[in-house]
Amino acid sequence: MRGKPLKLLVSGPVGAGKTTFIQSLSEIPVVETDEWASEEIGKERTTVAMDFGLLTLDGVPIYLFGTPGQERFDFMWDVLVEGALGLVVLVPGDSPRDFPKARHILEYLTSRHPVPFVVGVTRQDLPKVWTPGEVADYFGLPPEHVVGMNATSPTSATLALIRILELVTGERWQGVW
Repeated sequence: MRGKPLKLLVSGPVGAGKTTFIQSLSEIPVVETDEWASEEIGKERTTVAMDFGLLTLDGVPIYLFGTPGQERFDFMWDVLVEGALGLVVLVPGDSPRDFPKARHILEYLTSRHPVPFVVGVTRQDLPKVWTPGEVADYFGLPPEHVVGMNATSPTSATLALIRILELVTGERWQGVW
């Protein structure tokens, strides 16, 4: 698969770090469709259609598509997952109230579009966050499908991205960046 473009989908509940994750990785200015929130969601602006970024890793172009987190825009989930080779579902590690929403998104997408996936537990740089192991237990997932990360850190985001690429391609990607 080296050299062939890959499409990865980044999803998760509102405020999980999807846009930030893509911004941390993208080599180009991220295409965002943020608008002022029309309801109380815990932040002023929200993604209403998608985010798009591009990263080249080990000579492979990786197209990063981010979904809206609000369920009222869930029709975009099906549109954006089309052709994706992998899925990263982000869940804020300091907000267990969002875990059921993240689980719903993961189950919705993987039941309709079976793709390899990882769950990224964001905000690992903060105190009192759930560990990747605790989130794996909550979701009933094998530990290799859950990674801890900080979406604002390019290095941390890259390590999460490498984990999904290893699951997608079956190849080791360590040391390529």
